[in-house]
Amino acid sequence: MTTVELVEHAPAVSVPLLDAVGRALAAARIVDAAPDPYTPGRWLLRAGSKVGAVALEVPGGDPVTVRVTPKVPIARLFFLLGYSLDPRGWRDGQIDVAAHRDLLPALAHAVERQVDRALRQGLLQGYRSTEDTSFVVRGRIREAEQIRRHFGASLPVEIAYDEFTADIAENQLLRAAVERLLRLPGVPSDVRRRLLHQRARLADITPLVRGQALPVWYPTRLNTRYHHALRLARVVLEDSSAEHAVGGLRIDGFLFNMNKLFEDFVTVALRECFRSTEYTARFQDPHHLDEATEVRMKPDFVLYGSDLIPRAVVDAKYKAEKPHGYPDADLYQMLAYCTALGLPEGHLIYAKGNAAHAAHRVRHAGILIHQHALDLDQEPALLLGEIRSISGQFAPHLHV
Repeated sequence: MTTVELVEHAPAVSVPLLDAVGRALAAARIVDAAPDPYTPGRWLLRAGSKVGAVALEVPGGDPVTVRVTPKVPIARLFFLLGYSLDPRGWRDGQIDVAAHRDLLPALAHAVERQVDRALRQGLLQGYRSTEDTSFVVRGRIREAEQIRRHFGASLPVEIAYDEFTADIAENQLLRAAVERLLRLPGVPSDVRRRLLHQRARLADITPLVRGQALPVWYPTRLNTRYHHALRLARVVLEDSSAEHAVGGLRIDGFLFNMNKLFEDFVTVALRECFRSTEYTARFQDPHHLDEATEVRMKPDFVLYGSDLIPRAVVDAKYKAEKPHGYPDADLYQMLAYCTALGLPEGHLIYAKGNAAHAAHRVRHAGILIHQHALDLDQEPALLLGEIRSISGQFAPHLHV
């Protein structure tokens, strides 16, 4: 087993790899990968904004595991994740992940603890709509199907009914998340043992078929104890996971996109600032730059007044790419947003890097573009206070 340790956005490192593995890493965009021009048989690997762990298996070769460690402390990353998923219900420190240095072990531990809490009172039960062919009439007869399949015969009967069962979407999602984590590399043995126990508790639940759409669940009073576990389960099961085969090479792992996490946290935290006001926040709000509506644009966050007129626009940027400041391209993008929305000011929010707050007034347009920097490595209360302070700058007449 070969293990490659990388750090998010750190300089590239040269490691010995089979060409098939290097090409697979590059094709899957797991990390930036290119042959080392100075040493044959070695590849230059550089981690971007995806953090986590991926295992690669090549027929006839040793398995390779690539681990990417986030720059943000694990405990802080889980606060950002938890707040993004449920800002009013999540408490910092609800799951103690301080003992885990890497993301995947911490995530597996967090999911297992939340699943255990959800199942402590037994499996949730609910009604599931079922269609069946039966010799006993139950529920309602599907007349069209009866005629189409049985040509007027009285038996068997095509029926539809609601069944009260534990085999519902909520439990199916929990089982799928547990099984997904059990297949991933780097899950500690004690956590793996507890996950196996949770899988045994869910043994009678129908497993989900890979590649099919995940079942939909809706938060209600009856499934309140499942909410945190289900939200974390979706994180495990959705597009942050890498699981596919390229030729004879198999890739399996979990990668978390820090760009999306930062965007989700900033936009959700800003929405919470205006929750008790007359203003309405929309995420990824679709607009057009041109009058012919051919050039689409989707700002991360647009704030509307009670008159449905835009009052503020925000874009979240996880990393400033210039060595000594913010990328100029972000200013051009925000200028387009402000122009199309008719706003005098726009706001870019970055994860704190090389530059502090800046403001630029555009020549001949009068539009003022703010560039804010959030320090993610601070206590949650201070971080949320910083977001609230930024929200108060949107316009003088907005009172949060």
